[in-house]
This record gives sequence, C-alpha cells and structure tokens, in this order.
Amino acid sequence: MTYIKSRKHAPSTRAASLASTSLSAAVASALLLPAIGVQAQSANAALPSVEVTASQEPAYKADKASSAKYTQPLVDTPQTLTVIKRQLIDQQGATTLTEALRNSPGVGTFSLGENGATNTGDAIYMRGFDSSSAIFVDSVRDLGSVSRDMFNIQQVEVLKGPAGTDTGRGSPTGSINLVTKQAETTDAFSASGMYGSWNQKRVTADWNKVLNAETGTAMRLNLMKQDSGVPGRHEVKNDRTGLALSLAHGLGSDTRVFLDYLHMEQDDVPDGGVPTIGLPAYTTPDATRRFLSSAGRVDSSNFYGLTSDYNQVNTDRLTLRVEHDFSPDLKLQNTTRIGKTHQNYLLTAFMASSANLLTPNANDASSWMLARSLPTIKNQTNTIITNQTYLTAKLKSGSLEHTLMGGVELTQERQNNSGVLTSGALPAVNLYNPNPNAGRGNWIMGADPSTNAWGKTDTVSAYLFDTIKVNQQWSFNGGVRVDHYDTSLANGYRCVSSGRGTLCPTGVAAGTAFRQSFSTSGNLLNWKLAGIYKPTDYSSLYALYATSQQPPGGSSFSLSASNSSADNPKFDPQKAKTAELGTKWDLLNKKLALTAALYRTEITNEVEQDATSGQYFQTGKKTVQGVELGVTGEVTPDLSLTAGYTYMKTKVDSGAIVTASGENTLAYTPRQAFTSWATYRLPKGFTLGGGARYVSSLVRGSDNPTSGTPKYADSYWVFDAMAGYVVNKNLDLQLNLYNIFNKDYVAAINKSGYRYTPGTPRAVTLTANLKF
Repeated sequence: MTYIKSRKHAPSTRAASLASTSLSAAVASALLLPAIGVQAQSANAALPSVEVTASQEPAYKADKASSAKYTQPLVDTPQTLTVIKRQLIDQQGATTLTEALRNSPGVGTFSLGENGATNTGDAIYMRGFDSSSAIFVDSVRDLGSVSRDMFNIQQVEVLKGPAGTDTGRGSPTGSINLVTKQAETTDAFSASGMYGSWNQKRVTADWNKVLNAETGTAMRLNLMKQDSGVPGRHEVKNDRTGLALSLAHGLGSDTRVFLDYLHMEQDDVPDGGVPTIGLPAYTTPDATRRFLSSAGRVDSSNFYGLTSDYNQVNTDRLTLRVEHDFSPDLKLQNTTRIGKTHQNYLLTAFMASSANLLTPNANDASSWMLARSLPTIKNQTNTIITNQTYLTAKLKSGSLEHTLMGGVELTQERQNNSGVLTSGALPAVNLYNPNPNAGRGNWIMGADPSTNAWGKTDTVSAYLFDTIKVNQQWSFNGGVRVDHYDTSLANGYRCVSSGRGTLCPTGVAAGTAFRQSFSTSGNLLNWKLAGIYKPTDYSSLYALYATSQQPPGGSSFSLSASNSSADNPKFDPQKAKTAELGTKWDLLNKKLALTAALYRTEITNEVEQDATSGQYFQTGKKTVQGVELGVTGEVTPDLSLTAGYTYMKTKVDSGAIVTASGENTLAYTPRQAFTSWATYRLPKGFTLGGGARYVSSLVRGSDNPTSGTPKYADSYWVFDAMAGYVVNKNLDLQLNLYNIFNKDYVAAINKSGYRYTPGTPRAVTLTANLKF
C-alpha cells in the first residue's frame, strides 16, 4: 500500500494560513520528540519517490465516521467523536484496543477490579464511568470480558457523552465502535513480523483478492498469530490466534452483500498485578504493623500467581450485511449477526492487607509472606443474535433539506456461567521473592451445577435521526430512540455464615445451595438535539443536549436482591444528560482538523442509603464537566500529528463519597490527560518521531479504607518513539521504543488498593512489513 501525498496544500483563506503557522509553532514547542512522518515510499532503496495527487486523505484525519447514523462529515457532527485510523495504530505498534485508545485523552484501563479479583478484558473508563459494556463492532454490541485484538480493525471510533440515542442502553459517558476490515476491489497482499524485548513475537497477514471484477466479487483474509511475553511482567503471557474472512459481492453496484466471519483463540497466563506496599502515599492504620508504612516496594516484575493460571477464550462471529441503493438519495441496509464468546479463566489471587500479610519477624522483610486467597474463576459464555434494518433518505420540504435515518433493531443477548465449588487452601507466597511454581497445595476446584447462572436480555429498538439544513450557515440535528428491554436471571449460589456473599438464614448450614430468579422489563426513551452554525464551509459551531439510560442488569446481566445495588429490579434506570458546546475546524485545505468542546454531564438515579432510616433510595447524583481539545491531520506535507488534551472536574453532588482519599470526586478519573503522536518524513525513505502521554494523579475507589493502602496513584509522563525505513517498494522496517525514560508508574489500581498493574517499562520492538 502506498501513501500518496500532495505538496499542494494551499489554505483556502489567508486566515487559515495564519492559523496553521501558529499551530505549527505551538505543536513544535509542545512536543518534546521529533515527529514521525507519514511513511515514505520508494521505487527502489536508493532513490525513494512519491506520487503526487491532491485527493489523498490524510493519514490520521478521517472525514466521516463509519456508522450511517452520522450522516454528516465529522466537521459538521455536533458531538465529540474521535476516529483513530489504521495508519496511526500501525505506527504505534498497538495490538489491542486498550493500546489504541491511548490516542483519546482521558480514556483507559485505570481500574484493576475489586478485592482479589481482576478485570479480564477491556475495562475502559471514560469521563469518570466504566464504559466496558458500551463496546461495539461495526455498530453491533460486542459481548464478553475479553481483550480485543486490532489485527482485523480498520479504525476505532470513540463517541464521548451520552450515546443512548445512538446505541441504546449503555455508559452515561460514551461508547466505542471498532470498524472491521472489508473486502475491496484491488488485489493486495501485506504481512508483518514483529519481535521485541520480553520475548514479544507476532505475525500478521492481510490478503485482498478480486474474484470477479464484473460482478464486484472479492475476498479479504486477515490472519494473526502472537506468542508473547509482556514487558515488565515475568510469567505473564499473551498467546493469540486470529482468522477473519470477508466476502463481498456487488461492489460498485446498487446492491452489495458482505459476509464476514471471525474466529479468535486466546490461551494467556493472566496478570493479577503486584502489591501496593511501598508505593507513594501508602500508609497503614494498623498500630501493630506501623513498619509497613516504610516498607520497601516489591519488584514490579514479580508474578504473584501460579504458572498453572490460565485465560482461555474462543470467539466466533458471523455477520451478514446487505446494502441497496434505490437512488442516490434513498439507501437501505440490513445487518444480521450471530456471535459467541466462551471464556475459561483462573487467576490465583492475593489480598495484600495487614490481615493477609504474615509477618513473624518485623525486622526481617525477607520472611514476610502473603496469603493467597480468593481465586478468580470464570467459565462464562456470551452469545448475541441481532438484526438491524435502517433506511437513509435525503429530501426537501420547502426551503429545508432533510437527511433522515431511521431503523429498527431486534437483539437477544445471553450470558451463561458454570458454577464452581472450591475447597482447601493455596500456599502462601513470599512478598519480595514470590515462587510461581509452588503448586496449588490442597486447594481443589470442581464443577458445582447447583450454582450455575444464566441471564438474558431481549431488546426491541426503533430510532429516527434527522439533520435539517436551513441554509448554508444553519442546520439542526435531532434524534430519538425507544428501547423495550426484558431482562431475566436465574442465579445459583451457596450461602455463607459470615463475610462476603449472601448470609445463610437462621438454622441453615453454611454452603447450602439456593437459587434466585429475577426479571425486569421496561422502556427507555432517549433523545438528542443540536444546533449547528457554519461560519465557513470548513468550520462549525454547535450546541448539543443528549441523554442516555442504563437499566438494572444492563451492563452485566446480573440482577440483584441487594437493596444497595443498582441492579436490583425494583430500581429505575440510571439516567444521564449532557450539554455540550463545541467548535470544529478543517484547516490547511481540510487536511488538519481542530476541535474544542465544553461539556457537562449529570448522572442521576444513583442508589444511596439514607443516613436516618438506613433505607436505600435513588437520590444520588454525580456530575462530570470539563473541556476537551484536539488536533489531527497534516501540518505540512511531511509532518502529520494527532494530539488531545482534556481537563475534567467531577463531583458527587448527592450521596456518599466514593474515593478512598475522601475527596468529593469520582474514582479512576484523572483530572488532566494529554496524548500526542506525530510523524515526520525525511528524504531517502526515512521517518522519525514519536509522542508523549500524560495522566494526572488517579484517585481510587473506596473499599476497606482502614487497611494499609495508597489512596491515589501518582501522575506520570511517558514518551515513545519510532523510526522507519523504506528498503524498497515491497519492504519497510519499523523500530518502536516505548517508555524511553523508563518511567515507573501505576497503570491501574484495584478498588481495595491492595494491588496495581505496573506501567510498561522501557521496551523495544522491530517490525518488518511486506507489501505486494
């Protein structure tokens, strides 16, 4: 594949030219690394050449989102919507969704999970709330707590703010859509092989073949194999195999048919993190163990699980999409998907509290032992069957121009969990010198059918969007969506005599099996309305108001009998509403996009306990407000960049404080975040550059705040770089260097504060890319 660049980038106005000059100077002073240019291409190794055309889309900047719900170009879409393109993902060597999302400021995996458990997939936090249940693939909800690979992804789209009108139930602060690679009308083959520090190994192949040019029939096959260690983490392993096949018929015609199939296998050794003892702000109120407050840190590469731990995942997904153009102004699309993900997971866990730390000799840290406890076990299957049909139409009504998009969706989502019965105890582990080969002691795991659980949600949805163009300057965008949901759950469990879990009734022995069944149903009405003013044909100013809702069990299939749980079916859906003011500008002949937005989101119907009566009511309210700035595209024909900054202020307006530090803010929400990446193209086929990321201090959630834990994680800067060289028209090499200055930082911390995931230390990868 050749990146074609134009050297004729004259701005359309003198103002745009002055803006671009100022921006170039600002970017040059802000970025501490030279940037990497868009890949140079060469006819031979000695004298690279560049084909010149004025129509090539910039490497980083997208003009439109993939979903038909966004009928207008991004510059005229009145909401914060970031598109992370394939070229950027490849240049950074990103292989997972979590890594790709580093390009959107303030979005990331900041929470490690509760207590001895850990998250098993893409646990994405965005604007203060967990958005893991709002991940979509080609606009269809993607189920399963798994880590999503990028080998078959063309771009990632991040929508911030309530997305209830766009996607139905979900996170109050946004959604993420992964766009898959599709068959095209050009024969092409590319492959890459990567090797890096900590035994990272990965190969991919992408083959597109035109089967019949007359009928527009083509196929595209993507393959991936990875068998890698994880930089900075002993024993942790990522072993993945992927196959994605896309068949297309009727390309270039009025009727197009796409059939896609994905098969993924994972066989990983999962990571439970390391103890937080010795981190900044670590203290313990345990008077008998004050010495822990001054204890040294453990080696961040230590592994506290066992080598027999596993995370085995199998995913199969079949999608049929039919598109038909009745005319240039009337288009129909129907999508049917059947998907299934099975996860079999076991992680040997620990809780590094004072009570779990065995210290026979306070003066000899080498003898300190941690009790291994609470193994995380999951045998879970998620399935989805969905059909989406929508119609897009352009029409005129008097002097008004309408772009209408309406559709219906029928979806069934299921989750089945196999019950497990355990007994015995795991061997303790040395705090500073853990042995991952210690065996499982007398701990035994077996099937327990009496505690099997299953959940199901059926949803019928209808929606309508309209963009009304009044004249060249003014337009309005609105949408409304109605979802009828029906959620049911059958849950088996064994009661406990004390501690966590459901307590046994009086006279009932601990371990007795019970079964609970719940159901809830209702209607969700979400809407949004925006006004857009265009000062020029390459800019817009907008004001937006939008809503979203999350019903009980909407994010987890888990209905609860607990009066304190938002998943109790007696409660109403959680509600969110957002007001946003923003502006978007496409400068430098529409090669460079600038965005700015001010927003305020209010979340209501949070479950809180009344201090007087002790009863639980939906009186809680939380607020997230802030500013987000972005720049993406080409500053010059050789300099491309993407950068974003966000400042967030969060508050619990009504309800209990949710942070361990006692601050009246939301947990896992950095107040400031910055991300950047730039490329600069040099003569003779070389490219150089890199980027920087900043995350301010991270306050964790409140759980057991009286035990020894850090109340927050420090802020950090991380700098990455890369260098590329075009050997010839078929081969180029890419060297990536991560965390150049080997910054030691906390990437994620669990709610209890006992464990954290260390950030990636300095690491290097070398990739060879073949293209034919």
